Amino acid sequence: MSDEGGGPRDAGFLAVDSGGSGLRAVVGAPGREPSAPLASREPVRTAARGIDPGHLLEQLLPMARALADSYGLGQVTTAVVGAAGLASLGDALRAELPGALARELGVRTVALAADAVTAYVGALGPRPGAVVAAGTGAIAIGTDLARWRRADGWGHLLGDCGSGAWIGRAGLEAALRAFDGRDGGSAALRAGAEDMFGPLPGLPEQLYPRADRPAVLASFAPRVAECAGAGDPAAAAIVGAAARHLAESAAAVCPAEGEPLVALTGGLVRLGDPLLLPLAGELARLLPRARQVPAEGDPLHGAVRVASDLAAGRVTLPGDEKLFSVVHMKPVQKKGY
Repeated sequence: MSDEGGGPRDAGFLAVDSGGSGLRAVVGAPGREPSAPLASREPVRTAARGIDPGHLLEQLLPMARALADSYGLGQVTTAVVGAAGLASLGDALRAELPGALARELGVRTVALAADAVTAYVGALGPRPGAVVAAGTGAIAIGTDLARWRRADGWGHLLGDCGSGAWIGRAGLEAALRAFDGRDGGSAALRAGAEDMFGPLPGLPEQLYPRADRPAVLASFAPRVAECAGAGDPAAAAIVGAAARHLAESAAAVCPAEGEPLVALTGGLVRLGDPLLLPLAGELARLLPRARQVPAEGDPLHGAVRVASDLAAGRVTLPGDEKLFSVVHMKPVQKKGY
């Protein structure tokens, strides 16, 4: 394919971030700024086989085609997909996604990464350290550039301690304690919960049938942080406990040698000082030799970095069967856009 000037249209990459709050995608090419992202606010489903490849493709393919057309890509040769839950629930995705992207888009190289890996690369790049990726869920990942280590990321029922869903659930529990008249309740959190969800006796029927329960729980986390910042003791205790959990996860994965970097990335950064101040204190206590730095970018930025490096043949990240793998495929004639 050629543009009007007679030169070949760009070959480029597709970078994807699939998390608890939806899916985002961009395209890019060497020497050009990546496109603006397109986004879906529907989280990719999980089922008996884990992450549902069909549901991911149903959302991703129209985005990818629209982005490639508007950006002027003649070929998407490289794709990097960062996906929440890949380490534990990604077998079907690993088995089916590379071939589907080859058939549908003509992709030749696919990297599948846990969203913690793309969060790490977005925050620190290829440098030793630890990153806590905390949004709806929470996972910590660290590397010395020889291997990856992870902590938590076990989902809102078994872990994700300190995450948005964890804070929101704890805040709603405190609201219900106040409603019942039990110890440990918070009148401020009760008022916030009633403002968001209506009468509290109706909360279980609003929450339990929802497929996006973690996102609904996480939607209450900003209210908890607001109440903590206003001096509510129950809310402050919840946010303080979240800070301890996140710091403990970072300490579990941080490289033992040198002066590693430590960063926080994800939506919880937006909670501000009520979380970030106690978290900084906990990290300093548990990791006195580490240097805390602000994240350079988010998980989508990390997926773009990996895709750019992969397209240039200079990826230095350690491989891992569950966390980061690259598949090279023979060229396949793509379907028409």
